[in-house]
Amino acid sequence: MLSRTVQLEEGKELLVTCGRTGLNKAFPVKLLLLLVFFLAFSVAFIIITVSTIKYYGINSVVTSVTSSFVPCGEKPNVLDKWIKPPLALMHNMSDEELLWLASFMPQRKDYPFTRVPKIAFMFLTLGPLPFAPLWERLLKGHEKHYSVYIHSQVSSSAEFPASSVFYRRQIPSQVAEWGRMSICDAERRLLANALLDISNEWFVLLSESCIPLYNFTTIYGYISKSKHSFMGSFDDPSPYGRGRYNANMSPEVSIEQWRKGSQWFEVNRELAVSIVKDTLYYPKFKEFCTPACYVDEHYFPTMLTIEKPAALANRSLTWVDWSRGGAHPATFGEPDINEDFFARIMKGYNCTYNGENTSMCCLFARKFSPSALEPLIQIAPKVLSF
Repeated sequence: MLSRTVQLEEGKELLVTCGRTGLNKAFPVKLLLLLVFFLAFSVAFIIITVSTIKYYGINSVVTSVTSSFVPCGEKPNVLDKWIKPPLALMHNMSDEELLWLASFMPQRKDYPFTRVPKIAFMFLTLGPLPFAPLWERLLKGHEKHYSVYIHSQVSSSAEFPASSVFYRRQIPSQVAEWGRMSICDAERRLLANALLDISNEWFVLLSESCIPLYNFTTIYGYISKSKHSFMGSFDDPSPYGRGRYNANMSPEVSIEQWRKGSQWFEVNRELAVSIVKDTLYYPKFKEFCTPACYVDEHYFPTMLTIEKPAALANRSLTWVDWSRGGAHPATFGEPDINEDFFARIMKGYNCTYNGENTSMCCLFARKFSPSALEPLIQIAPKVLSF
């Protein structure tokens, strides 16, 4: 019995020992399989991640992850893309795309956000801006109430430091020839780019030879409180008015509707949209108003007189001197800059403003040569009040 017991015990021992040996051999195999599976999964994940980054770019991946995150309790402001002005004025839109985009206009007068209406100063130039220091002084401290746009045939980006109001304010520009439709194209391009900022309410067209006649507060108040937009529009029966009319412009434009006015204007947002969205009058003027019909003197005045006659003051805010005759107004330089000269401009005329007679008729003046800058800077605090 003992031997059997011993044998039995030995058998048990042997059995037990064999059982433990089997467990020791099975356990590493399972662990190894688990490790192999984990490593395979990790390698596959790394390959997929690297491939995704190579295909989409790491910036896009990061942006797509972070941009979708909204803190708990906060809602994304979807209005931002409509109400914030473009961060950069340079873009690759065609004129057709730009004019289409700019022609959108809210149909409700009330804004669902705090809107501070601004004046858009639009400079249509052939080259540099010699009076930039004078405009810098005018605009300083009024950043919330204005914006600046430059249409120039030469790049102006290198001219101005980052602190300048003109820094990176040039829009995509093309050649603009005086007296031809390309000059009106440039003006519509300026209006369209300025309309992309929904805070711009008034739009003033200026040249590189223009100067301001009053301080910013006076200019802003005069324009913002006016019941009309300032575009010259009159019926000129002379060869330089009706004499430029082409009968092929009928029926869209009759000779009785034909108007003439100054190229330099101020219009409100509604009229600016009317100009950029026009496809009815534009083809007629482009084809049938060519030199000696100077389209920049007729297109906008005629179109707006037909479409929105009650909105116009029928005068310009920019003073010019045509007394010397010729195709261009007089140009003034350093010897002309004195107090008497400005007294004649600022108080020598009468006009109507909101139905009342006034001697304050012009807010800007041209043409001035670069030599006038230094005396203008010196006389501005006393005469121009800035």
